[in-house]
Amino acid sequence: MPPSFWIVVLIKDFTTAKSRLASVLEPGRRRRLAEMTAARALDAAVALAPTLAVCGSVEAADFARLRGAALVVEPSPSGQNPAAMLGLEEVLHRGAEAVLLLSSDLPLVDEAAIRRLLTRSDVPGSLVVAASANGRQGTNALYLRPPGDFSLHFGEASLPKFAEEARVRGRRFIVHDDPSLALDLDEPSDLSAWRRLERTG
Repeated sequence: MPPSFWIVVLIKDFTTAKSRLASVLEPGRRRRLAEMTAARALDAAVALAPTLAVCGSVEAADFARLRGAALVVEPSPSGQNPAAMLGLEEVLHRGAEAVLLLSSDLPLVDEAAIRRLLTRSDVPGSLVVAASANGRQGTNALYLRPPGDFSLHFGEASLPKFAEEARVRGRRFIVHDDPSLALDLDEPSDLSAWRRLERTG
């Protein structure tokens, strides 16, 4: 990848991550799950490009540093969109001309999955590539070229919001469907789906 391309991995504080799984997992298991998925995202990203981890705690930053990422620690964590904007601002300052924003709660993500997404960016001009999430019309990864002049809408039904944002900004918009990027561990049903895949895989 050219040095003007960065991957930004968004990592919550491990002690508060996966709170929506509290009904099915005790705190220690939620923490280990958050660490496992963060490690997968970081390792896949660092293998491909300069990587910045936007971290919700000093502990998460120490974790990301050991895996080779540059760091930004959120002064006051307030959700995925502010964290992603903080990351975009930092990599723009570092000269990024294209950025992939990547969630850290994807249990199937790997280097090959990110490479498959990046092949969709092999077209000229201003571009947005959004990796769709299972159900809820969410977005688990977002490629932006250029990184600036684009509002973020991560959360419920973000995919159509990103499509509209791209239209307003005059950018080509591509939806990327990939099972390795589609499953995120937010709800108990996601955990059940992952366990089924593990049994059949």
